[in-house]
Amino acid sequence: MSSSISRPVLNRFTTATIWISMPEDTTDLLLLNPVHDWDHIRGPETAAFTLVEYGDYQCPDCGRLFETLQSVQQDFGTRLRLVYRHYPLSGIHKHAQLAAEAAEAAAAQGRFWEMHDLLFQNQDALEQKNLIQYAGQLDMDVDRFRIELKQGSYAARVSQDFIAGVQNGVNGTPGLFLNGVRQPGIFDQPALIALLKAVPSASPSS
Repeated sequence: MSSSISRPVLNRFTTATIWISMPEDTTDLLLLNPVHDWDHIRGPETAAFTLVEYGDYQCPDCGRLFETLQSVQQDFGTRLRLVYRHYPLSGIHKHAQLAAEAAEAAAAQGRFWEMHDLLFQNQDALEQKNLIQYAGQLDMDVDRFRIELKQGSYAARVSQDFIAGVQNGVNGTPGLFLNGVRQPGIFDQPALIALLKAVPSASPSS
């Protein structure tokens, strides 16, 4: 019989500690929040495989996974759908939160995946001045982008992903769910391909 425990979540947008009830056993969890229209999705809904990542733009392991996923998606094409959700570990990665907000500011201008890729390709340059530079590279409205970063316009959107990840047992990055099932560990390209080939195809709603 499964049991639940309460764990504290530290969030820089409030002085209070948020306690969230979550299952005690997190070794084999199903994705609690299915893919929705507001998610950031790369790949068709009809894909056989859906990989949901809770990631941090300053996380080295997420950076390596980003490179792996680029190659794997080329191999699998329309059979693979990627979904990215924010899980900035601000306690150890001081630029992760602002980078996530920059990705959301880019999404508001239809440039999420372009910004997403630039952030992972430049993990050692994620200060505000760098983010503004990337917005310019992407031909975005830089003044709007700068103002929204300063005002924290998308902090709540990032926090929403983070809290959902905590509820789903994510306690580090990258947190991966393949076809709705939690996948522990870090995957290089051969391991990820082997995993994809080993799991059954997903229904479109996974």
